[in-house]
Amino acid sequence: MALTAIDKALLQRCLNHEVGAWNDFVDRFVGMFYHVIHYVAYLRSVTLDPADVEDIAAEILLQIVANDYAVLRQFRGHASLATYLTVIARRICAHELTRRKAQREMPLGSEREEKPRAAAGLESLEEVQRLLRKLPTREREVVRLFYLEGRSYEEISAELHIPVNTIGPVLSRAKKKLRDGAATPAPKPTNKNGPA
Repeated sequence: MALTAIDKALLQRCLNHEVGAWNDFVDRFVGMFYHVIHYVAYLRSVTLDPADVEDIAAEILLQIVANDYAVLRQFRGHASLATYLTVIARRICAHELTRRKAQREMPLGSEREEKPRAAAGLESLEEVQRLLRKLPTREREVVRLFYLEGRSYEEISAELHIPVNTIGPVLSRAKKKLRDGAATPAPKPTNKNGPA
């Protein structure tokens, strides 16, 4: 099946960094990514809890946006976008399941970190999760709902009871903090809460 006009337009919007494009992309494909994760885990007889599934879905999304959507830029349109993304998602999922199995079986102290090439400065999913945990609760929730669950600004506004026009700025601040945190190897703990 060839690339549809809808997916072609969506792809172009993402590559042009148009407002709302990534949200629409996640809305369209996140269900498929969850299906792929469950299917690959089933084929490998691996039991995943919901947190594992969410972690792997986050890794898939991270690798798609890494290096300015390098994965999407490599797409040549010879098949449907869904087919292409399924292959990518399977590969990332299989890699993650293998890596997790190896980590569980590795004796303490002999850990050798694998560094996925597409991780764009974020060395591993654990690093991303560590950075996410550093965000204030509201920012973390907004990031989780927008990027991992593919919620719209309106849905996030309703769920978190915050004005819809504050969500964009919250996401921008969170992304900046995550980028700054990823660029800093070992930031010294500082108190940024200001005066009490």
